Amino acid sequence: MKILEELYYTKEHDWIKVDGNIAMIGITDKAQNLLGDIVYIELPEEDDEIAKGESYGVVESVKAATDLLAPISGEVIEINEEVVDEPEKVNEDAYENWFIKVSIEDKEQLNKLLSAKEYTEFCNKEE
Repeated sequence: MKILEELYYTKEHDWIKVDGNIAMIGITDKAQNLLGDIVYIELPEEDDEIAKGESYGVVESVKAATDLLAPISGEVIEINEEVVDEPEKVNEDAYENWFIKVSIEDKEQLNKLLSAKEYTEFCNKEE
């Protein structure tokens, strides 16, 4: 299981990369492993508002359909069309194939996310 040090994580197996006021969001290596072969990804539109804890899209695999829950609130400024067109790319590298970029509404929300170390410990307890 691959976990990158420089990212934030959620217990729902999302990763967040922060660059200034922009957050890039995707699912973790563990999430794509649990899902299996990903066959469909539905994402919001640019300029949509997402709210922390609420669904912003769906990932479907051969095993299940799963809601994507927003790890932070903000405005969607970009979606990754590549993963919509070729969802299997997420199985190839979950960290290279992000889903959305969001303008961060409240940086305080980042304090409630997990560090790489905390996420690793969480995953180890889950197994």
